[in-house]
Amino acid sequence: MFVKRLLAVFVPAALVLPLAAPAHAGVSLIGIGQISGSDLSGLNGTLENGVPANILGGLGSAIAWAGGDTFLLTPDRGPNASAWNSAVDNTTSWIPRFQTLNLGLSTTAFSAGSIATLTPVLDSTTLLSSSAALSYGTAPVLTGSNGEHYFTGRSDAFATGTSTTNPINARLDLEGIRVAADGKSVYISDEYGPYIYRFDRSTGERTGVITLPEKFAATTPAATEAAEIAANTSGRVTNKGMEGLAITPDGKTLVGVMQSPLAQDGGTAASTVRIVTIDLATGKVTHEYAYQLDNIGTAAKPKYSTISEIVAINDHEFIIDERDGKGLGDDSKAVQKKLYTINLSGAQDVSNDTGAAALAGKAVTKTLFVDLVALLKANGYTDRTIPAKIEGLAFGPDVWVDGVLQHSLIVVNDNDFLDTVDVNGTPTANPNQFFVLGITGDVFPGFQAQQIPEPATLALAALGLTGFMLRRRK
Repeated sequence: MFVKRLLAVFVPAALVLPLAAPAHAGVSLIGIGQISGSDLSGLNGTLENGVPANILGGLGSAIAWAGGDTFLLTPDRGPNASAWNSAVDNTTSWIPRFQTLNLGLSTTAFSAGSIATLTPVLDSTTLLSSSAALSYGTAPVLTGSNGEHYFTGRSDAFATGTSTTNPINARLDLEGIRVAADGKSVYISDEYGPYIYRFDRSTGERTGVITLPEKFAATTPAATEAAEIAANTSGRVTNKGMEGLAITPDGKTLVGVMQSPLAQDGGTAASTVRIVTIDLATGKVTHEYAYQLDNIGTAAKPKYSTISEIVAINDHEFIIDERDGKGLGDDSKAVQKKLYTINLSGAQDVSNDTGAAALAGKAVTKTLFVDLVALLKANGYTDRTIPAKIEGLAFGPDVWVDGVLQHSLIVVNDNDFLDTVDVNGTPTANPNQFFVLGITGDVFPGFQAQQIPEPATLALAALGLTGFMLRRRK
């Protein structure tokens, strides 16, 4: 297997000194790493905006633990920061994909007195496709030599006359990924639909569709954000679809969260987003809950933060990533990157409720877990070097920190495929960064790790040998 290794890792100068106390008792920053370059898709040439089709970027849109030191990461709809065609919001014929990385957590020596340097390894790149034909609208058709119909980041790749949740649409904007209980499939949520699709982990072929209620769909799709917002009074707001996705440790339930309120719930001017739970045995939405956003504006000029991720602590407790878009990559100062915990046990169902006031009155209780801005600034970062778009969260394997076993929580940023950005007029590196938080066992007494089959078990299952070997063991 061809392996691409990470070279230099950027470390803030302050990190060579003794570290400040953690911003939250029982939680500390124990490791950092970064990666950039090209992926292993085998694609060559350039996209419509001149960006290489195999650029390795945007990884922090979502991250999922796949067992051991292995993680899956998804870029979103591809590089669209360079202007080339405003009629499609500068989106390109980027083929959505997930990257498989080894973060090397089990081989890293962690200490409470310093921050370890991770050396991530890119193992593979998996392009996402459909065996059934897709509607590309006015976008270029992307097909493979083996009959694949590839999904695309182009905003105009949809069937006219249908809602945005039509699974025939080729456009896909990945924002959440989790590994199924069998270890052989992945669930991915997106913003264009919003969709939740199941893909074969080894081939990238779509193998299932979970249909969300029509209240989440925009009935009139359009190729630009402005046109689509103007054409719809209900459903997800453009580019504010299902941003976060969790799977319970037993692998039986998906929990998705919208980035912003639905249009009928007040849109981006409102404060309460919807959380949905999905029974994977039936593929049906079972509950909807409300989550109250922080107001980071003023009473005269309200502005609410957005949700980027949700990850399961157990089958009823979750961590939610609530953030602004400020910091490195935005040429501004980071203000809010907060992780909150919620408990859905006993929370009020809002499936039959509509409107900002109705949802706000039934919002689930949330508790601040970690202020990432405070934690990173306590460890050498500044409000201008903290990544603007911290979007990915995943628990990983337990790690040893000074001889004490701790839970690891991986936090990743989406760099929008921009390896270099301006900071006060100075070109500054803007890589995909990994932050590893060590969490002592007393912080989450009810923590349950997701049970994912080991690679050897998956290989035996592929050969049909698992049952045979189990029978011989009896």
